[in-house]
Amino acid sequence: MATTDYEALPAVERAEPRTGTLVMKFGGTSVADPQKIKDVARRIVAAREAGNRVVAVLSAMGDTTDDLVRLAYEVSRKPKPRELDMLISVGERISCALAAMAIHDLGAEAISLTGSQAGIVTDTVHGRAKIVDVRARRIHEALDQDRIVLVAGFQGVSTDFDITTLGRGGSDTTAVALAAALGAEVCEIYTDVEGVFTADPRLMPEARKLHAVSHEEMLEMAASGAKVLQVRSVEVARNHGVKLHVRSTFSAADGTWIREEDERMLEKALISGVTHTLEETLYRVDGTTPARLFAALAAAGVNVDTIVRTGPEIVFSAPADDREAASQVLDGLSVEWSARDDLGKVSVIGAGMKSHPGVAAKAFETLADADIEPAVVTTSPIKIACHVRSDEVDKAVAVLHRAFELDAPEAERQHA
Repeated sequence: MATTDYEALPAVERAEPRTGTLVMKFGGTSVADPQKIKDVARRIVAAREAGNRVVAVLSAMGDTTDDLVRLAYEVSRKPKPRELDMLISVGERISCALAAMAIHDLGAEAISLTGSQAGIVTDTVHGRAKIVDVRARRIHEALDQDRIVLVAGFQGVSTDFDITTLGRGGSDTTAVALAAALGAEVCEIYTDVEGVFTADPRLMPEARKLHAVSHEEMLEMAASGAKVLQVRSVEVARNHGVKLHVRSTFSAADGTWIREEDERMLEKALISGVTHTLEETLYRVDGTTPARLFAALAAAGVNVDTIVRTGPEIVFSAPADDREAASQVLDGLSVEWSARDDLGKVSVIGAGMKSHPGVAAKAFETLADADIEPAVVTTSPIKIACHVRSDEVDKAVAVLHRAFELDAPEAERQHA
């Protein structure tokens, strides 16, 4: 009987750069209907005709994944995670198969692959699996045959040979991991926005599109509310030196380049952007140790963000979606705890603040002038994050965006 060689699982290794290899990722809005799939197919074929070896990673069409999750809960009150992964992984396969058909009609050769067929190997956690290796032999063979390779995003095969999914936004991680493993010159992330902006343009119409952002800045922005990229995909890009280009599916315009930091980024605008989340639960806990508390939260899959401790009390925040799981953990630990559900988070992010004092002073002065009092403040070398009342989030974003002149042309970092 044939066996599959998945025993040894080293970390994904960055392949030697290979000229002309391009990874393109298309999100759900980019392939939302048959006409959009045909348009994406034309874009992929154009990249191949330009001389590139093309690998395209596709998300599920539109709201397909949400529809499948809803279907699962109509059938079962508590679907088994393994079977849920089996179900929701089909959305990306549909997109890839349809795109391959459209590419064939354009006269090009293409092959669609599931995550497991493409060699995406993950750990055994269902719903939030992490990629542990990429076995890209089949992709290389197809590229050597001058085929376009279409890979179903968001999914892989576990070390137990089960289908797994990577969590929301997981197709971004699939694409970046493939770009690292294939030695691609760049990973292009196509979405329904034109790039990364200095703030959410729906909230701040005067927000500017950034020409360049460092991996570190993008990591902070993604973790602080920017919805353009999944956090884990940015981590993989940073760790493996993958250049990202976030751009619009519906425009030929240049987007935002995400790459290693250089001096020009620091010489331009100090701040790259102001990000926000409208809901983030803040917990105060007494009667336990950090080791015991955060081990229990991690085991329950709670995504802890902010952590503050200045005495016996431990303060931490987590997404509102994790409220039930966090509450069960805290009750199980028999500790004294309270939670606030009326807070959001506003973050000022920029690599330039590492070498320019006064950014924090300006941020706090700006909020004080607007009569906004943060409940908790945390910082990193390139971020100042403030938890404020949810009904003050929009106002806080607006005053900080204007205070740091992020509506000015200089904020765009227009350089090659």
